[in-house]
Amino acid sequence: MLRRTKIVATLGPASSSQKVLEDMIRAGVDLVRMNFSHGTAQDHMKRAETVRAAAVAVGRTVGILADLQGPKIRVRKFENDKIILNKGDAFILDAALDGLGNQQRVGLDYKELPNDVDVGTVLLLNDGMLEFHVTSVEGTEVHCKVVRGGVLSNNKGINRKGGGLTAPALTDKDKEDIKTAALIKADYLAVSFPRTGDDMRMARELMHAAGGKSLLMAKIERAEAIPVLGDIIDASDAIMVARGDLSVEVGDAAVPGLQKRMIKMARAKNRLVITATQMMESMITNPIPTRAEVSDVANAVLDGTDAVMLSAETAVGDYPIETIEAMARICISAEKELDIHANERRVLHEKFTRVDQSIAMSALYAATHLKVKAIVALTQSGSTALWMSRSNAGVPIFAMTPVAATLSKVTLFGGVHPISFTNSSKDHSQTLRDAEDELVRQKVVSEGDLIVMTIGEAIGQTGHTNTMKIVKVGDHRKH
Repeated sequence: MLRRTKIVATLGPASSSQKVLEDMIRAGVDLVRMNFSHGTAQDHMKRAETVRAAAVAVGRTVGILADLQGPKIRVRKFENDKIILNKGDAFILDAALDGLGNQQRVGLDYKELPNDVDVGTVLLLNDGMLEFHVTSVEGTEVHCKVVRGGVLSNNKGINRKGGGLTAPALTDKDKEDIKTAALIKADYLAVSFPRTGDDMRMARELMHAAGGKSLLMAKIERAEAIPVLGDIIDASDAIMVARGDLSVEVGDAAVPGLQKRMIKMARAKNRLVITATQMMESMITNPIPTRAEVSDVANAVLDGTDAVMLSAETAVGDYPIETIEAMARICISAEKELDIHANERRVLHEKFTRVDQSIAMSALYAATHLKVKAIVALTQSGSTALWMSRSNAGVPIFAMTPVAATLSKVTLFGGVHPISFTNSSKDHSQTLRDAEDELVRQKVVSEGDLIVMTIGEAIGQTGHTNTMKIVKVGDHRKH
């Protein structure tokens, strides 16, 4: 069974060799995430080459997601790398401290913190493990009382409960990294901590100025992003439900409901969505997942996510291949429970303004009501395949295109599988026959199968899909 939900794997020390990458791709990775928080431009370029070489060796198309670091809202380093704080302790976050921290105070990467807090502000450190209440702000010093203690070590993150830190989404480092992402032809660019749609629009301008064509992904991880979610989604091509920082800012109990809402909104607006953070966390050190992790991945699939993402599990974990295999197995099983009729209202009641979108929806409707083996979109830009992927017809969609960039981009489209297809014929019918023969050659369909095909009369031009045809495989060879 072809898997509908895509798997994104983060690269790191555990997944840097071509051999491991080939094994990961065989195990089911569709897209790799390159974390720009670590490494130089040179490192990223080398890694992108290795990923593409591994994909060629395995014979699959794999997309690349470049993930920007975003603002560093962190403490600096300690004399002994870490301290232990107890409930009731006094502690100072000091924006002016350049040296190493100690038991009483630590420096800050984020110099604006004293301007962003007041007496009574709740600060959460190290993914919410520690809780500080601000007792006073004295110049560059934020004086705190420890309400929940624990270990505080070098470079741990700081969140303000309820949001309200004013750090810009795009730092000078991010602006340079966008140029690197353009250089390596990343298929997707993820922007960390956007607060508004304007943050995404600025990133798009910078990407275009650098000559890049990456699709833009907003990582939803700030409390401020929630009230303006619609605008952020409109300004993006995709979103990531980044549950780590979001959970710290809005409270962990709010996140499952927000996850469902974000996935639903993204799909309704024809945008892509990745669900991320701690999906298979225990598999960093264990060869099998916990029952809770299995349920978490399955529920994201049932919510309608396009992709599920692995972070430390594949970047630094002991079992990267086993983790991917487990995730693929869970996705396939959960997909059997997806209701293929749940999206019929959309196909029947939505008003369409574009011919190509109408054709995409017609193909979905036909596929849902006829026993077809596959939907085949002959596409240049991938738009027709994207629209089809927003509803679940219960059959695989194959995006056949000669455009390498489109092949890579559809690796994130839920339910869509890329097939490289070049055809020089200007004859509409001949092109469809050749595409059908290619599908048979790749053992995707067999003689006698019914398939739904879409194509544009202006072959080879973007945005011209205007024809849908229902084909019985092999019939053209009988005539």
